[in-house]
Amino acid sequence: MTATGSERFAYERLAADIGELIRTGTLRPGDRVPSVRRMSTSRGVSTPTVLQAYQLLEARRLIGARPQSGFYVLPPETRAGLKKHEPTLALPEPGAITTGDLIMRVLEMVANPALVPLGTALPAEELLPNAALARALRGATRQPSGGPKADLTPSGSEALRREIAKRSLDAGDAVTPDDIVITCGCAEALSLCLRALARPGETVAVESPAYFGTLQAIEVLGLRALEIPTDPETGLRVEALAEALGRTKIAALVVTPNVHNPLGCIMPDERKRDLVSLLAAHGVPAIEDDTYGELAFGETRPRTLRAFDTKGLVLTCGSFSKTLTPEYRVGWVVPGPYRDRVLHLKLATTAATAVPPQLALASYLASGGYEQHLRRLRRSLRGTVDRFAFEITERFPEGTRISHPAGGYLLWVQLPEGIDTVALQRRAVTRGLSVAPGPAFSASGAFSNYLRINAGHPWSARTRDALDLLAELIAGKRVRRVASLSPG
Repeated sequence: MTATGSERFAYERLAADIGELIRTGTLRPGDRVPSVRRMSTSRGVSTPTVLQAYQLLEARRLIGARPQSGFYVLPPETRAGLKKHEPTLALPEPGAITTGDLIMRVLEMVANPALVPLGTALPAEELLPNAALARALRGATRQPSGGPKADLTPSGSEALRREIAKRSLDAGDAVTPDDIVITCGCAEALSLCLRALARPGETVAVESPAYFGTLQAIEVLGLRALEIPTDPETGLRVEALAEALGRTKIAALVVTPNVHNPLGCIMPDERKRDLVSLLAAHGVPAIEDDTYGELAFGETRPRTLRAFDTKGLVLTCGSFSKTLTPEYRVGWVVPGPYRDRVLHLKLATTAATAVPPQLALASYLASGGYEQHLRRLRRSLRGTVDRFAFEITERFPEGTRISHPAGGYLLWVQLPEGIDTVALQRRAVTRGLSVAPGPAFSASGAFSNYLRINAGHPWSARTRDALDLLAELIAGKRVRRVASLSPG
């Protein structure tokens, strides 16, 4: 029997809630999960709904059934998660980015509206508060001619900076509006920070894998990249960075401690402290990309790296593109002691960020609706991530391994050895869908059998057909372009 929309949402939400208890350690390996009958009563849902939720968790190897006993939490080693880097993994030498052309192809592909967006990093439009933002934008454009001239400055709208400063408290930090510089999206924030900290030819340490937009910025600025292994559950390996700092002069580190792109992991607070201490010992600044920080699935927002910094070495970048709208292209940076340098660079390039979108966002944030939106969005994304992971497990070949993201909506998928995801991407485009191949997330073109898949879209016939088609392409079958995949 096919589940109705409300039933499907109920079992996906239940699976996401139990998965979060397992991820946070509230439910530990060996713990018995409440019986189907008990869970049905406590949650006020049908027993088939609970069974579907437990089957979804079984598919992800988070729980397992014992005959005549019930369901139990499985130990981490039994879960089909990603392989971790071995401690003996040798660090590569710093080098120029070798995947620039591939990154450009991926960027062009993900911007193509004719393709099913499995390769993008944006949530579905229907999950965003478009109507409320449109009203706020209309209000901003109706302001008297010229508007507040103080907003047309490199630092940006004071009203928006004030709202961002208020939200910094949730991340364990405390900044003032004057500490913040508004930018044209997080991409400009990252670029300004790189230009403020490093000169052409110098080395920047990056995570491996890393967001390909960061790698593109490093390449364009003529910098060299040193890849640091990154654990799929706890983030950048601090001990590997320590080894690199002991032998290489590093101008800066770019790191995503909270909801990593593409891994989805969150660095534990203890590791954040260790990282900040290491950077302070070597006097190396860090550029923190906190774009996805507010999409963490836990009860509380994870603390930023900057929250542990007492030396002014962490420059934190953020954006509203993943939580509110990508169309406004509004981000920000808290550059600390590098503020004047960042402002000079901003003035020499874009000069200022468009004012109406800033005012619209400030108005929306001040209205008090953002927190409620974030709660709904995180709840929806937890469900879609679990559903996509289950469907991928059902369709993709034996040996496929999938990340267990602690937030966001991106899945990092490891396919069996020998599958070339760059070639797969080329075939997928001709069949009407986009995917992001693993080598685009590496300065050296590693991760040849990996894919990043966008799970930020509610499950539908369209996404089902897209995954079916992708599975057939992975299996090497001859497939036709499926007409239903085209937007419409």
